[in-house]
Amino acid sequence: MLTKNKIKLIHSLDQKKNRKITGIFVAEGEKLIFDLFESKIKITDIYCTKEVASVIPKNNTDIIIEIVSKEDLSRISFLKTTPEIVALCRIPENLPNWDAIKRDLTIVLDDIQDPGNLGTIVRLADWFGIKNIICSEGCADLYNPKVIQSTMGAFARVNVNYLSLQQFLGEAKQYELPVYGTFLEGENLYTTDLTSKGLIVMGNEGNGISDSLDGLISRKINIPSYPGGEITSESLNVAIATAVICSEFRRRIICKG
Repeated sequence: MLTKNKIKLIHSLDQKKNRKITGIFVAEGEKLIFDLFESKIKITDIYCTKEVASVIPKNNTDIIIEIVSKEDLSRISFLKTTPEIVALCRIPENLPNWDAIKRDLTIVLDDIQDPGNLGTIVRLADWFGIKNIICSEGCADLYNPKVIQSTMGAFARVNVNYLSLQQFLGEAKQYELPVYGTFLEGENLYTTDLTSKGLIVMGNEGNGISDSLDGLISRKINIPSYPGGEITSESLNVAIATAVICSEFRRRIICKG
């Protein structure tokens, strides 16, 4: 049975400061957690029903597994629908992988605030084979329970780092990487030249790319509305815009063969 102290600890992991202090985050749901068994993520504790416990791979002997009731699971879950399994996991220590960054596309996020947007972008990166995301220090936290769920397990396959973007983009100059950024006055995404490697900067939901980063953007691009010249929505959701841009970058590579 779950103790009050353990329930209190798990509830506290909804807050970034407590995740930082403990180095622990919460994952929920059978598919997500079973995918983590095959990843670099270290699971420390599992709380689950008897039925789920019976199918947990037997080689995970270093994980503490506690069989609990659905009622207990509802006390520790952050989801609307109570899952059959909840896990506590170690937050990995990630560092920017410059060898990979300088050879491929990297997504750079400038103060993305909505956990759902961040989670969706991580999932998009995984889909398009983009292995690195650099977040500003003001972005939503990857290990927020809402972000974890919305990534659908992609967070375990994409290297996400939180850094000063000015410093990161400054360091990127030595590799002569093009830095793409979305601006209203940017070049048409579909007609401008795109490279197979570089940095794609996506701005804040309400304010776009910070003025402090403007001078570090070498290629300004824009997703044109259709048909041109007609009144349309003011802007695209940042996660949708990221999907459109990543798709076009990858399409160019495929078309070149």
